[in-house]
Amino acid sequence: MASLPVPSVQAMVAATGGADVSPRYLRPAEAVAGDGEAQIPVIDYQRLLLELELDRCGEESARLHRACLDWGFFQLINHSVPDDVVEGMKASIQQFFQLPMETKKQFAQERGQLEGYGQLFVFSEVQKLDWADILYLHTQPHESRNTKLWPDQPANFRSTLDRYSGAVKDVSDSLLAMMAKNLGLEREVIADKCNRGLQSVRMNYYPPCAQAEKVVGLSPHSDAGLLTLVLQVNHVQGLQIKRNGSWLPVKPVSGAFIVNIGDMFEVFTNGRYRSIEHRAIVDPKEERLSVAAFHLPNIHATIGPLKEMVAHEDDAYKTLDQESFMKLFYGTKLEGKSFLEQLKLN
Repeated sequence: MASLPVPSVQAMVAATGGADVSPRYLRPAEAVAGDGEAQIPVIDYQRLLLELELDRCGEESARLHRACLDWGFFQLINHSVPDDVVEGMKASIQQFFQLPMETKKQFAQERGQLEGYGQLFVFSEVQKLDWADILYLHTQPHESRNTKLWPDQPANFRSTLDRYSGAVKDVSDSLLAMMAKNLGLEREVIADKCNRGLQSVRMNYYPPCAQAEKVVGLSPHSDAGLLTLVLQVNHVQGLQIKRNGSWLPVKPVSGAFIVNIGDMFEVFTNGRYRSIEHRAIVDPKEERLSVAAFHLPNIHATIGPLKEMVAHEDDAYKTLDQESFMKLFYGTKLEGKSFLEQLKLN
């Protein structure tokens, strides 16, 4: 991985809503779509499971296919993650970010690493910063965990995250199986690459900002992996996706996961399913919290167009091993889909 500088205190701790905002956070405003615009599709997970068990592509799987083709984002309702696991995760995240700074800094990112408490993709002392603090942890498989960076406060944080990560990965695996079927692939084509697949979880805290319209909580980007499942922790909205040249605010459905296609899935499908640029904005008066679970193939997987997807067309993307793919991703500034552009063959 490319070496990253250790974030300064300014970079590790977003301001708490004061009127004065450092120029390092200020950005030009961009167009946002109006309230009348269409919302991302809603998919019923239990109906998907039934169709998967019956080995048929029914109405819900067709709806999922259209969502992946046309949007790259959807909201997943009636998922199988128990309510107590979801609520426990929400409570643990809120309690962690309320801890004193000195306590949170015990789990701070180490030099050259993204894992731990701090900020995302800080490459220099002069770059623009995101108005957010994050806690980023490797969660699956178990041996990938750096437990010294897993907070022991609140007391049940580790056990809660363990249960949550396992339950969310099960949902991701089932979605990937249905997506494979929708693409005309055998289930094992993707499942074999995800046997002992990787998962990491990023917990996000976006403080309020008096000049909220001039800062960004999370820079525009697409996700590197296969699938991301995002849980809205509190009622404050902030996720936006790029659609038709402007930013479309996502209105979370209560209890749903917001799911999006990642860059690796775009490469696997040779561009059939595309990752979508998205960002997070902040609120002038209230904090916002969310948790994103990223799912990737196992460490031995090759990342390139699947042979079944390019039987009658040319490869549109390079083929890399997983380590090279992620080194390139972590070494690229978080800026739109600039990372994926480096992988295109044309």
